[in-house]
Amino acid sequence: MNGGNTASLGGAARAQALSARLFAASLGAGELMTVYLGMKLGLYAALRDAPARADELAERTGVAPRYAREWLEQQAAAGFLDVDDAEAGVTERRYTLPSGHAEALLDDTSPFAVAPLTLMPVGGMGPVLPRLLDAYRSGEGVPYADYSADFRGGQSGLNTHVFRTQLPGWIRRALPDLHAVLGREGARLADVACGTGTSSFALADSYPALRVCGFDVDEPSISVARAEAVRRGVGERVRFHAVDVADVAAVPDGDGYDVVTVFDALHDMPDPVAVLRGCLRLLAPGGTLLLMEPRVRETFQAPADEIERFFYTVSVLHCLPVGLSTTPSVGTGTMIRPALVREYATEAGFASVRVVDVAHRFHRLYRLSAN
Repeated sequence: MNGGNTASLGGAARAQALSARLFAASLGAGELMTVYLGMKLGLYAALRDAPARADELAERTGVAPRYAREWLEQQAAAGFLDVDDAEAGVTERRYTLPSGHAEALLDDTSPFAVAPLTLMPVGGMGPVLPRLLDAYRSGEGVPYADYSADFRGGQSGLNTHVFRTQLPGWIRRALPDLHAVLGREGARLADVACGTGTSSFALADSYPALRVCGFDVDEPSISVARAEAVRRGVGERVRFHAVDVADVAAVPDGDGYDVVTVFDALHDMPDPVAVLRGCLRLLAPGGTLLLMEPRVRETFQAPADEIERFFYTVSVLHCLPVGLSTTPSVGTGTMIRPALVREYATEAGFASVRVVDVAHRFHRLYRLSAN
């Protein structure tokens, strides 16, 4: 499904089509906010355990009964919840969270997990809209830290399924030599722009002999990652550093790394070439840099399909402003096409760049080598 090819329609018809489309978008945005309430207040989690009347949900979650009733009715009207008997009295209606909806909303390992897409725009992007107005007028950016814990959590959660259940399989099937390296005793991996460590822990879990160092410039994210390492009892094997890899002259903790990874982050960086040069310095001789970036089209198209529209929306509201928050900045944005990845990699000193076909709707994998 593409963005709607209405170029042949007359002025009134195009006005009507856009009006209908934006009404649907407004409805979707509003319903997204009600899902945000359900996630943050624990309403869905409470319904996963058992169906509930409004008073029962209020008692389980600590929300006011009148709000519980209105939210339940709205969720049933939207089709997110089932109601046992719509004709029952308002205090007697019992609401159920269908098992499939519970999976999509509450299971972050499911391929259908959608909760992060609720947290990011509503809790992460919405509050910074006034800052974005100023940024668009001044040409400055909006720092990543301004996007709040909801955005960090949503961004981490969005790729949780990819990192835990898909990435290890991609490496095993498409990169068997790299799979063998990571499985060796004493193998070392540097996870650059690791955020809260979701990818770092996923790789450490997949390769029990692997030693992982996560690097990120965002101190709050690193603090979360360090606490999680302690909770998991892997603090000696999985470590985290709050540093900018572009500024790292020597490899922390000893020799170079067999593999360096940068997952879904290069396009946010003000100076991606400097970061890639830093990654090159981290690599041991013969090492590999593995990039994961958005699977945008190789050339610009308009109207575009829904995936491309999604990437452009994220770029307008987050990736480009974050990239421009540090000066100077190349201002890449989300739309980092393969030709641009190759340009950055060549300038940084990498001799080869190969796209690894993993057939994913949202992600493209690259393998970079120094020789």
